[in-house]
Amino acid sequence: MAIKEKNILNRLYVIAGLMLVFAIVIMVKLVNIQFVEGDLYRQKAQERVFKTFDIPANRGNLYDSKGNLLATSVPKYDIRFDAVTVKDKDFRTYIKPLTQALAKEFGQSPEYYNRLLRKARANKNRYVLVKRNLGYSQYMRVKQFPLFEFGSNRGGIIVEQRTVREHPIGKIAERTVGYERRDAQGYYTRVGLEGAYGPYLRGKEGKRKKQKIAKNQWKPIGDANEVEPLDGYDVISTIDVNIQDITHHALLAQLEAFEAEHGTVVVMETKTGEVKAISNLGRTRAGKYYEKLNYAVGESHEPGSTFKLMTLVAALEDKVIDSSYAVDTENGRVKFYDRTVKDSKWGGYGIISAARAFELSSNTAFAKIIDEKYRDNPHKFVNRLINMGLDKDLGLSIKGEGQPKIPYPGDDDWYGTTLPWMAHGYGVAMTPLQVLSFYNAIANDGEMVKPRFIKEVRAWDKTKERFDKQVLNPAICSKETAKIAQEMMKNVVLRGTADNIKTTNFTIAGKTGTCWGNYGKDKEREYIASFAGYFPADNPMYSCIVVIHKPNKSKGYYGNTVAAPVFKAIATKIYNDIPTIDEVSPLVTESNSVRKSFEEYYSTAQKYKTIMPNVKGMSAMDVISLLENMGLRVELKGLGKVREQSIAPGTKIEKEQTIRLVLS
Repeated sequence: MAIKEKNILNRLYVIAGLMLVFAIVIMVKLVNIQFVEGDLYRQKAQERVFKTFDIPANRGNLYDSKGNLLATSVPKYDIRFDAVTVKDKDFRTYIKPLTQALAKEFGQSPEYYNRLLRKARANKNRYVLVKRNLGYSQYMRVKQFPLFEFGSNRGGIIVEQRTVREHPIGKIAERTVGYERRDAQGYYTRVGLEGAYGPYLRGKEGKRKKQKIAKNQWKPIGDANEVEPLDGYDVISTIDVNIQDITHHALLAQLEAFEAEHGTVVVMETKTGEVKAISNLGRTRAGKYYEKLNYAVGESHEPGSTFKLMTLVAALEDKVIDSSYAVDTENGRVKFYDRTVKDSKWGGYGIISAARAFELSSNTAFAKIIDEKYRDNPHKFVNRLINMGLDKDLGLSIKGEGQPKIPYPGDDDWYGTTLPWMAHGYGVAMTPLQVLSFYNAIANDGEMVKPRFIKEVRAWDKTKERFDKQVLNPAICSKETAKIAQEMMKNVVLRGTADNIKTTNFTIAGKTGTCWGNYGKDKEREYIASFAGYFPADNPMYSCIVVIHKPNKSKGYYGNTVAAPVFKAIATKIYNDIPTIDEVSPLVTESNSVRKSFEEYYSTAQKYKTIMPNVKGMSAMDVISLLENMGLRVELKGLGKVREQSIAPGTKIEKEQTIRLVLS
């Protein structure tokens, strides 16, 4: 019996000991929680109820080069109601006038808002939505409504502010203006100017503490922010909304007329590289067009005949030919190994000079020239293209620039036919903006400038950073070569493939392009039509490229009929309608053209007194002065220079006789 009692007692001691150890562990844990890990657990508990949220800063404004808004941040306000915090007396007193004020402001009936707020009161809803997306002036009125005027604690009003990005010019240049978005993980998606210059535009976020309430909703604590957001800087772009509007509508009209898949146009200031307009339009399934992708920057493809300028410059610079070099186009069909190069004209052009081959865009001529002169040393031709920078991208600030491709001898895709095919723009790849930069360099006598989309960054009308002209290559070729190429491009418009866009008021220089959009059979084949050039040809102010993909073949697909008219429409509008000089500088010397015009006028005025002179080609200002001094009454129709005159040259005139002039 004693042994049994002893065993029971031992068990009690063990149990007591275990309980003591357990108690000690609990005490240690409590002490650890209280004094060691307490802050951590308190913080976690706090975070379950209270949390600090980021407040997006107002993004800076994005302007065009003349101060017109391209994108701006507009504050929007959501109004909610905390039905619990309001005292019964205040609720009963102000519910009726509040619902009447809400009904008057937003158009619903007072009964609608009465039911909404009373239901929230009955359900103890602390976050009921009253109205979303208010503008600032409307928000300020709502803040003064009965009950709401007492603020968040007594009046129950909860105001949440957001910023919405708006584009005053609408869908025009939407892809160029672009956007910047940040996902939940903090990663940014950057498109266009908004994306490229996001670090300047976005500012610094503020902080605001909120309390968790029912249904996983968060209610702001108080009216003030912990940290106020700092607005972003304003960015002044190079875009000109007037030129952008002209460009957009000219491209849109042609895409619709030829039922094309997509197209792009870029207009650039020749000397500075400032991009004045960039339009990218793609077709939807419904046949409408919108800014789908930035084709000008991102779409690298075979340029076709616009690459003949690069080929020509390389051959001239290497001095393997001159402009008079004769080449036989044979019958318009020349075979290289198992492939045949074809001219658009059946039967070919016979024996022609290199200059005429460029004007007529002869594929066979260019293929034969490059094959004959570089066949034994293809590295020389390709190295010349590389030395001109055609294998490098432009290093644009806008994301997504397409990579150029210049095949090199020894590459896996280099074949016996590669060299002659490169000569007329196949087997190579460039984006429209890369092609335009080369044409722009020829207009600049060989100096290649980087396309620019931004002029400066401002804060409160003070310049923070300025972006000036950047030269990529001071001389892609000699000035002599550039001058020869300039003359050839003028002749393309005067008497070559683009003579359909010849104008009388100013001269255009450029090159047409027509290339395959795919390599299917003839019936399945699709085309890319293009035109690149600059104007006025004698004193280049703007360069421009037009590229239109997959026009309806039954309506046309050549570069001169599909793309070149867009160039002419844009150039004519810019030249005639938009002032090309913003400021009048003090005159130091007369320009040659002004002096020549005056000399012609003076000579005519001295020669003719009573005999009708030939005034065709004279400007309106000069012709009015001349003829009125002769005693004639002048009636004008149109703008520009005289095209027709109602009194024939050499006719004897009388005082007060009326002459009618047609200008164009």
